[in-house]
Amino acid sequence: MRIFITGGSGLLGSKIAEIALEMGFEVYSGYHSHHPSLGEPVKIGLANPESIIKAIRSVKPEVIIHTAALTDVDRCERERELAYKVNVEGTQAVAEVASELNTFLVYISTDYVFDGTRGMYKEDDETDPVNYYGYTKLLGEKYCNDFCIARACVIYGAKPASGKVNFALWLINKLENGEEVNIVTDQYITPTLNTNLAEMALEVAEKKLRDVFHLAGATRVSRFEFAQEIARVFDLDESLIIPSKMGEINWIAKRPRDSSLDTSKAAKYLDEEPYELKKALKVLKKEIEEAR
Repeated sequence: MRIFITGGSGLLGSKIAEIALEMGFEVYSGYHSHHPSLGEPVKIGLANPESIIKAIRSVKPEVIIHTAALTDVDRCERERELAYKVNVEGTQAVAEVASELNTFLVYISTDYVFDGTRGMYKEDDETDPVNYYGYTKLLGEKYCNDFCIARACVIYGAKPASGKVNFALWLINKLENGEEVNIVTDQYITPTLNTNLAEMALEVAEKKLRDVFHLAGATRVSRFEFAQEIARVFDLDESLIIPSKMGEINWIAKRPRDSSLDTSKAAKYLDEEPYELKKALKVLKKEIEEAR
């Protein structure tokens, strides 16, 4: 299978490339500024739809997994025009060229399409984003209704990607250095290991499942509980994790209080099921040890 990954150097895209190559797929990794280490690199710019269309037409993939986005929530709030160009118009271009080439598309969306008032959202629950990032990702979904929309939540993994460190790695680094960290107790999530998400996304692509799926972790926890669990698995000092509240943090954009996702539909339809948190962190620990 010939696969084109947008965001091929990112936390999710690079893991999809790694697994797809192991499966014997022909992999093209679209990137903007950080050169991908895996797959055939293809330079694209999501803010320039023509570059995306031209690149995908030249590759003629059987599957596109669209992971690239402007995901910095506060930056999206500040730079709305850029967020719209990248997350909405970029996604529109990807979806249109996928339709033109009869290529199957998996669009990676987010828990932030929900308002966070109750949590454990199912795929067909009403969407109502509370910030501009969530709004742009929801608008992107509207162009992908003929394909697969895969929503994830707080993606983490064993390696930094695109010059960024994910929450789990950031926390491990801080605790290993004996530094205190303030973590909120009143924000609830279903954190998602990139390996698990990549394998689920590739299975969806192989089966060409045209639907909405919540491809997140299977365990709902607060950010604070997530941090505690990481500390336990990695044998780090839990007392360095200081409880705080969402209201104490100087975010520009509002965050949903409970954007946890119900993954029972994915568990029903996929062989690669969403991981419970304990299993995910065991896999993470093994991957980090192998990377060191």
